[in-house]
Parts: sequence; structure tokens; C-alpha cells
Amino acid sequence: MVGQHPSGGYILEELSVGMSAEKPVTVTEERIQRFAEASDDFNPVHMDEAYAAKTAYRGRIAHGLLSASFGSAVVGTILPGAGAIYLSQTLAFHRPVKIGDVVVAKVTVAAVDEESARVTLSCEGYVDGQLIMDGEALVRVPRRRRLAKG
Repeated sequence: MVGQHPSGGYILEELSVGMSAEKPVTVTEERIQRFAEASDDFNPVHMDEAYAAKTAYRGRIAHGLLSASFGSAVVGTILPGAGAIYLSQTLAFHRPVKIGDVVVAKVTVAAVDEESARVTLSCEGYVDGQLIMDGEALVRVPRRRRLAKG
């Protein structure tokens, strides 16, 4: 498990397969409300307890993409960190997330492509040790700066 790089981000040459980082984030009423406002997704399964109580979930659940965004926080601030640019992301959701759950977003380096400066990341989310979502991200990572020839 790695922590945040002192510079804010790892460069391509510092990354290797198997490096991982995680971040726990609590799902709160406020986060759900702000995500609904930011995304304009006011689906009542997320916003209305009376409605959600009548669904298979028996109560409100968080937006799937809210939970997935916690993985983005790991990618953008820890591994690879500052300078990493998302190119693509796949996601599969396995379990609902409720208000009060702590989502542990985990990112692991699965492949490093030196030629293209792209890194494949395995992305997972857990609540109480149970997998709630997983997928794969492709990110572009800065390289070590080459000295200008003079």
C-alpha cells in the first residue's frame, strides 16, 4: 500500500505493477444531496425514503457513480496522483450502498505501458469487506522530464 507521493503525484517511471492505494469515504446525506445537484440525478431511489422503502432495496441507496467517484479521488490524489488524466473507466456494481456506509475505494496498478505513458488500474470498492463495485481504468501519467539539448 502506498501513500501520497511527496510531490503530489507519481510519474510513470515510479509506477510498477502491484502498487496499490485506498481511501475510505463515508456516504452521508450531504454527499448524496450534493451529488444529485452536481449530476442533476434526483432519482427518488436516492432522494425519497418513502419511495425507496417500496423498492427491492427497502430504503434509499447512494448513486452508483457517487461511490465510483471515490475511486477517482484515489487516482487523482494518491495513485498515480496529481497529473494523472482519466482516459476510460469500466464499472460493474454488485451491491447497493446506503447512507452511513464507509466505502473503501482501492486502486491497484495492473499494467504500465512505457511507450504510451498509460497505466491500467484495477479499481474496487468495498463496504464492510464486501465488494460493492469493480472495474478497470486507463490513465495517462506524466513522464520524467527530459533535459533540453543545448
